[in-house]
Amino acid sequence: MNVPLKKPKPDVKQFIDVIKGKVVPERPPLIELFLDYEVEREIATSCLGLSWADPWSSPDSLKVYLRNRIDVYYRMGYDCIRMSGGLDFPGHYLAAADTAALSRGNRHWVNEARGPIASWEDYEKYPWPDPAKADLWPYEYVAENLPEGMGLLVCPSSGFLEIPLDTLLGYENLCVLIYEQPDLVKAVFDRVGKIILGMYERLLGLPNLYGFFQGDDMGFKTGTLISPDHLRAYVLPWHKKLCELAHRHRLVYLLHSCGNLEAIVMDLIEGVRIDARHSFEDEGNSVIDFKRKYGNKVAVLGGIDVDKLARLSEAELRRYVRSVIDACMPGGRFALGSGNTVCNYVPPQNYFAMVEEALNYAG
Repeated sequence: MNVPLKKPKPDVKQFIDVIKGKVVPERPPLIELFLDYEVEREIATSCLGLSWADPWSSPDSLKVYLRNRIDVYYRMGYDCIRMSGGLDFPGHYLAAADTAALSRGNRHWVNEARGPIASWEDYEKYPWPDPAKADLWPYEYVAENLPEGMGLLVCPSSGFLEIPLDTLLGYENLCVLIYEQPDLVKAVFDRVGKIILGMYERLLGLPNLYGFFQGDDMGFKTGTLISPDHLRAYVLPWHKKLCELAHRHRLVYLLHSCGNLEAIVMDLIEGVRIDARHSFEDEGNSVIDFKRKYGNKVAVLGGIDVDKLARLSEAELRRYVRSVIDACMPGGRFALGSGNTVCNYVPPQNYFAMVEEALNYAG
């Protein structure tokens, strides 16, 4: 079975049953946080023969782009498509040249030293987004135009930690303010939490909506980005509120979070009550180790180390992908994909090989 598929048969209901542990499939379903824009464009134009449109140039071009994006995920064999955006938190970013094969020209990096908020005066002047004014049209268009059997997962912005740490305060500044102005830090986290939660409340009721797939990087190779106690105080309560909102409406709550989260993993499973965890890398955050320890408590998503996805030969990658599937399939509650995202520096043939190994898996 080679991709792109000619006659896909998406089954989002089975995907959800796999996540919940109600069924153990013969092969793992597929999941991605997202494919880089350049990867979507390459597949749409070179493999599917579609005419591409820049989504930012006009409303009509946005419609063409969304249609193309649906077709890419559909033909690559996914049961779900994840939609994001709608909330804009302006920040200070640093530009650098993008040297990837499918280059976008420049990449933008967060300013770790300081963001736009360092005082109460900055807090009051900041242009906070209003979820009541967000344009839901892209979500509505995708939800109403999915092929039969496909489902929608939503995530309107980066996360409850990421926005304060990356965008608003800056990592270094946050670490200082936690001790010097904890009241300001709490106000920023609570304001962000209420905005994100408000946006999700507006997305409820979309047709074909099956879950929230929130991203919120909380760790790095050996631990959490801020102390576990500070995560418990400022961040995890908002994930719990969002997870409860999803569950009240019979939706799943999938969490993408990079890094080694061993210090808070039981908080996420038993406190927040996430349905699945995404984002793994072999060094310090192995999907196989996580599946072995926690696979009976929570679903496991992705897992293919992005460094290996980008740099192994196709033959080596196929062997590696099969070894991950072999280790993670017992008991179910596993969907295959990249450990993070399919970046624009991943060779397309390697991405296709990963997908094909899942589609062709026979145990």
